[in-house]
Amino acid sequence: MKVSDAPRTATSIIVRSSASARITQSKNPFLELMRRIFRKEEVAIKAMKFITLIEERQKAGRPLRVDEWEETMKMLEMNRSSFYSMRNKLLGAGMISIRGGEYRLSGMFSRDLVDMARWWWTVVLGNDPDSL
Repeated sequence: MKVSDAPRTATSIIVRSSASARITQSKNPFLELMRRIFRKEEVAIKAMKFITLIEERQKAGRPLRVDEWEETMKMLEMNRSSFYSMRNKLLGAGMISIRGGEYRLSGMFSRDLVDMARWWWTVVLGNDPDSL
């Protein structure tokens, strides 16, 4: 199996229960979020750059194409397996998606977290969903 064809259906994320550990309490919430997905700081920073590139290109009306992987890999200073591993984690988390051969930012990450939080809040804790 080629690296680019590796499964990308799920990603692990570190969840912290302390209010002081919330990403919004961080000086750089985006980096803190990436640190919770990627073990290495260097990869977390490159993932931020990749997401930012996707966002900028999407806003400019020139979406980043999947077939631009070599240029993207060089810009991020990553080898092929590391690039696809990082990319697949972002796809698995639902932060990005691929449509029509183009990378897009995705809201699935947010929807999944909200769904988990709502379920825990209402089913397990027995709270009113509107009080979340």
